[in-house]
Amino acid sequence: MNTGVQNSAFDHWLAGARASAQLPPAQPRQPLVVGGQVVGSVADGFLSQIGLHRLLNKRYKLSNGEHSGAPAWHLDVPAEAPVDAITDALNTLAEALREAGLCGPWRNEQLAVTNPQGDVVGTVERGAVRVLGIATSAVHLVGLAPDGRMWVQKRSMTKPNNPGLWDTLMGGMVSAADSLPQALARETWEEAGLHVEALQGLRHGGHVDFSRPSREGGGAGYMRERIDWFCAQVPGGMEPSNQDGEVERFDLLPLDGLRAQVAQGLFTLEAGLVIAGYLGQ
Repeated sequence: MNTGVQNSAFDHWLAGARASAQLPPAQPRQPLVVGGQVVGSVADGFLSQIGLHRLLNKRYKLSNGEHSGAPAWHLDVPAEAPVDAITDALNTLAEALREAGLCGPWRNEQLAVTNPQGDVVGTVERGAVRVLGIATSAVHLVGLAPDGRMWVQKRSMTKPNNPGLWDTLMGGMVSAADSLPQALARETWEEAGLHVEALQGLRHGGHVDFSRPSREGGGAGYMRERIDWFCAQVPGGMEPSNQDGEVERFDLLPLDGLRAQVAQGLFTLEAGLVIAGYLGQ
């Protein structure tokens, strides 16, 4: 395939990918209010499946009412409640959803929960964030060889999301315990066995925003995520080596070959858009 055809195919893929990254909910959603603050959203009727007005562990009342004049779900925690109280309430709700088979994959990992102003007000189990429409943060690393080829990874077939697809050198969530630089360092080691201090020219490249329906919760989920991506050179003689069992293998691709594979849908949507950002598109 000549360069012009490759570029045309990639441009066509990119237009579709950008449209797919910004989609409205598949069904109407109502705000999720905890302690008087909107922290997410849920599909109409979704929480009714665990029982309207149910007392979760007899500590928290879940009810449907109003917020700012519109219907909303309320997880009753006192206004101005501390982070620990909101965290406990949200994780109690997450457990109830898990018991009802309405969660995403359970990870035993806490992610930060923010209010509309971006303040962290609590944390919640990662498996519940999509069904509760809670905004998340992720980090990716574009790793380059000295000759300009790009390191990519093939995701393990045991991954709960996008098994077997190709990805950037590293891609992972920012947990509640991590800052963005800490998540970058931790995930780079776990996925690629590389210390960020050993990489050359590390820099923040940009970010990609996602708002799109999620299949989690029987299709009732909604993904809201910001992916910050970084790029750096992996020094010659240094190769990535997976540490956590989540990567099948790594490969080095020339940029033309990379474009072609992305355009063929062999990469995750997130990785493809990060790569497009690196390529200046």
